[in-house]
Amino acid sequence: MEIDLPVATVDFGGIKKKVDVSLVEANIGDYVVVHAGFAIEVLDKARAEETLGYWKEILELEENRVED
Repeated sequence: MEIDLPVATVDFGGIKKKVDVSLVEANIGDYVVVHAGFAIEVLDKARAEETLGYWKEILELEENRVED
């Protein structure tokens, strides 16, 4: 969303957080894997969307498990 090196504002599904991007070469619009406040990998759009789909499935399964 916004980069002011070494910090970027990242959108986590509507939640905006500050992330250190000094370990990767990230640009606005890139998808990144974040661990402990650091972007550790830049993903291409297809891989990012695939990963987000898996997380969505996991959350749906968890919600269904809690309801049962």
